[in-house]
This record gives sequence, C-alpha cells and structure tokens, in this order.
Amino acid sequence: MAYNHYTRPLQGVILDWAGTTVDYGCLAPTVVFIEMFAQEGVEIVQAEVRTPMGTYKRDHIRAITEMSAVAARWQAVQGRLPDDNDVQRLFEAFIPRQMEVIAAYADLIPGVVETIAAFRAQGLKIGSTTGYTRSMMDILLAEAQKRGYAPDSLVCPDDVSSGRPAPYMIYQNAINLKVYPMAALVKIGDTVSDIEEGINAGTWTIGLAKTGNELGLNEAETNALPPEELKMRLQAIHEKLTAAGAHYVVDTLADTPPVLQEINARLAQGEYPV
Repeated sequence: MAYNHYTRPLQGVILDWAGTTVDYGCLAPTVVFIEMFAQEGVEIVQAEVRTPMGTYKRDHIRAITEMSAVAARWQAVQGRLPDDNDVQRLFEAFIPRQMEVIAAYADLIPGVVETIAAFRAQGLKIGSTTGYTRSMMDILLAEAQKRGYAPDSLVCPDDVSSGRPAPYMIYQNAINLKVYPMAALVKIGDTVSDIEEGINAGTWTIGLAKTGNELGLNEAETNALPPEELKMRLQAIHEKLTAAGAHYVVDTLADTPPVLQEINARLAQGEYPV
C-alpha cells in the first residue's frame, strides 16, 4: 500500500520509558549523571543534565562534556578539556551505578496501566524505545512487569547502530511488531529527542509535558506547585515540544487516547505525518 494512501487506523504506539511510563519526573538518570561528574570534581546542574535527555547514555555524557560551561569547569579542575577517553570512562562507570539505582525509579506513572489497557482494547500494539542500555532495561523491564506493564517490543540504543534522534529504534520496533507504514505508528515521549526520533522515523508524535524531563519534578513536587505556576511552566513545555516538531502535546500518557482518535480521523482523510 502506498505510504500517502494509508487511510486505516493506527496500528501501534511507540512509548518512551522514564518520564513517560515509569519514573515520574525522569529522575533516575539525573542523580547518577550528577554523581559521576562530581567524582571528577566537576559540578553539573539539573538543567545541564536534562538538556540531552532521552539520547543514548554515552551520547548524553558526550553532550554534557561539550557544553561550554561544563568544559570550562572540567578544564579548571583537570587542567585540560574532556576528550573521548573521558566520555568512555564516565560511560563505563555510569552503567553499573545506574543499574544499582534504576529499580528504585520503576514505579509506573499514574494512569499508565489503564491507558495501555485502552490501547490494547483498540487493537494497538505497544512498542518502546529508550536511552538506557539493554542491561539497564533488563532490570527496569522486569520491575515494570511486576507492576503491570509489559510492552510487546523493547528496543534499546545498543540494539541498533544509533540511538535517538536517529529513527532506527522505531524501525526495529516496526519490524518486531510487524507494522507498516510508519504513518500507522505514533511515538509518545517526554523529551525533545523523543519527538525528533518520531519525526525522523516518519511517525506521528505526541509530547508529554507534565510527567517527564522538561518539568523534572516527581508527583508530590508537581502537586505542591501553586496552580498558576504549574500552568505557566506546563505552557512553556507545550510550546517547547511543539517547536521541536510534535504533532500534539498533552500533559500525561492518560491524556493521549482522544489524540489517537483525532489522528485516526486524519488518517481516514488521507493525511499523514509531515
């Protein structure tokens, strides 16, 4: 069937993990990144850690070291700029430490179980991508399964040639799920790299503003914000993810079912993601 003539409903969703289905606020990676750099004598702040969030963790570390402010702090402490050897060393130290703490951040975000059930009731297949390595995801997947969430497919960056923003994890999910064309899939995630991944793969994209990396707060912290402040911050995140190319932005995964119905209506009219 020709790609631009696809008029049937969506066949599957591709979900991110931390900040989308588990780990409200996407906290697990941030604590370890800050710890790893502190061991080098280099202080990094939340905003620096969160900017490349969603990318393969080696790429994430490299992106942090390439930030001018971080590189300057590194040079002040180490007497030289960080290089590829430092990136690899930090990555190798990051893996076991992240594996130690990841289970503590495995709680499902409220509404995930019910929303996944609604997806399945519509006949949708559930794929997933991540910035975590396969060894990390072996732990997180097992914990998520205990809590009632098990996608049909999981692809990690070290399963393919490149992680986000490259589209290859989504392509492999499509193969695993036996779904085509790419317009029959929607990528849902909380980071700019999630949106870029979906766009590059040719899928529909939905950004999540409230539960993930951009707000960066756990559920209790989010609920403690004054309503007007929360509204303003969420509006800014909606605008950021929209500017990144998201076809839609909502607050949580639980808000996505009506969006999928709208996408189905657009598909029926011959529209496809651009």
